[in-house]
Amino acid sequence: MAKKPVKLRSQEWFGTANKDGFLHRSWMKNQGLPADLFDGRPVIGICNTFSELTPCNAHLRQIAEKVKRGVYEAGGLPLEFPVMSLGESNLRPTAMLFRNLASMDVEESIRANPIDGVVLLTGCDKTTPSLLMGAASCDLPSIVVSGGPMLSGRFRGETLGSGTDLFRFSEAVRGGEMSLADFMDAEAGMSRSPGHCMTMGTASTMASMAESLGMGLPHNAAIPAVDSRRNVLAQMAGRRAVEMVHEDLRISKILTRAAFENAVRVNGAIGGSTNAVIHLLAIAGRMGVDFALDDWDRLGRDVPTILDLMPSGRFLMEDFYYAGGLPAVIRAIGEHINKDALTVNGRTIWENCAEAPCYNAEVIRPLDKPLTESGGIAVLRGNLAPGGAVLKPSAATPALMQHKGRAVVFETIEDYKARIADPDLDIDEHCVMVLKNCGPRGYPGMAEVGNMGLPPKILKRGIKDMVRISDARMSGTAYGTVVLHVAPEAAAGGPLALVQEGDMIELDVAGRRLHLEVAADELVRRRAAWSPPAPPMMGG
Repeated sequence: MAKKPVKLRSQEWFGTANKDGFLHRSWMKNQGLPADLFDGRPVIGICNTFSELTPCNAHLRQIAEKVKRGVYEAGGLPLEFPVMSLGESNLRPTAMLFRNLASMDVEESIRANPIDGVVLLTGCDKTTPSLLMGAASCDLPSIVVSGGPMLSGRFRGETLGSGTDLFRFSEAVRGGEMSLADFMDAEAGMSRSPGHCMTMGTASTMASMAESLGMGLPHNAAIPAVDSRRNVLAQMAGRRAVEMVHEDLRISKILTRAAFENAVRVNGAIGGSTNAVIHLLAIAGRMGVDFALDDWDRLGRDVPTILDLMPSGRFLMEDFYYAGGLPAVIRAIGEHINKDALTVNGRTIWENCAEAPCYNAEVIRPLDKPLTESGGIAVLRGNLAPGGAVLKPSAATPALMQHKGRAVVFETIEDYKARIADPDLDIDEHCVMVLKNCGPRGYPGMAEVGNMGLPPKILKRGIKDMVRISDARMSGTAYGTVVLHVAPEAAAGGPLALVQEGDMIELDVAGRRLHLEVAADELVRRRAAWSPPAPPMMGG
């Protein structure tokens, strides 16, 4: 029996022989569109986060043209529309402040227009979750096309990773190991092509999450932005978007609980960003999927990190693609994967990856030779973080994963900047650096300041890592033994707000514990004396 044709949503605009249909078609024809484009073919919206102010996404105009070609080839009508573009490199105070606003822009742009399916063009960190969140709320056939990572950086014969080596070089300058002139010279070699960060920062992580969720075609995550195969993938995605409309393959059929479980496990295998925790929880919330913070720890704890890629390892996204890309990783961790999870190409994730080859066992390591035995995201709890906190084991120093030290407290990021270089700062490598008031309420957008740079006097002694704790986020390109997202946050009166200079703090990652060694009655006394900080960004 022939399958009943899908009723096209766009025909409510373009398919009527009355005044309304006349109006909609007539105005669209001012773009030179032939009449037969409105005769019942699927309208595919191309949601484009192109912006020259978002360097990671500045090439998406060209990607959009390839998508359009694919849509036309499959018998659809591609209509491109802009949405707010969020670039982590330029947007102040932080792109995260605007993620939900951008998702609303996406949602209402899709919902209010004659669109049957949508191709989501993403790149920099927050564009991927915001577009997925907005599309999830509309539940139309949807497919993600990421802009792809930059080429690997180069400087004086050395390979550079975006963000990761910026942090490394900056610390080297502060520690007296690198001259300012050399630091400035390295700048030109860091970002050599269009694309987003080529380390496993948040952009690469979220592109990988889109693919592991089933929302992108195989290899969407890792093909470099300037590789011709990125254009091929975009064109194929355009074709596939039309087919998805005919199949009524909606986003709700793909973004299931099984898909989110797969994404968590893949994130552990690739050493993905802690920011993925916040973003995947938000996307799942839009879908109504039962998915919580503790799932990150439970599902990812036994997954080894096998991708040897900065900031956890040595290589970069270009190497990752040449080694086999995300399908090779998924095949390697197949025992952890929900194999029947559906993807946008109509096949299951295991059908896509079961035979995926690995071409470089240094980049994508075998399971018995992992970068980190227990990868994933560690979710910590205790009297300092009753609502939870997160740490990325693959980027941390093993010797610091069990640590007790004296707290050196910075009340705000401004306090940190004012005091960190003071040679008289009472701190040594055994201390625990604590930063307050940088969570969503304390610092709008919950800025990426959690990976506090170490004091210069510590760096000059060759110390590269210390335990750092905050209610802030951290760039996915950053590294170190850094506890993030401490909840409740300090500005909301969480226990973090009560930490004082000299308090002893214990970090026990294996035990998933973060403990403030202060008596309960003393904490009660401190809380009675505490008052919330003034709301930020109020002027005056």
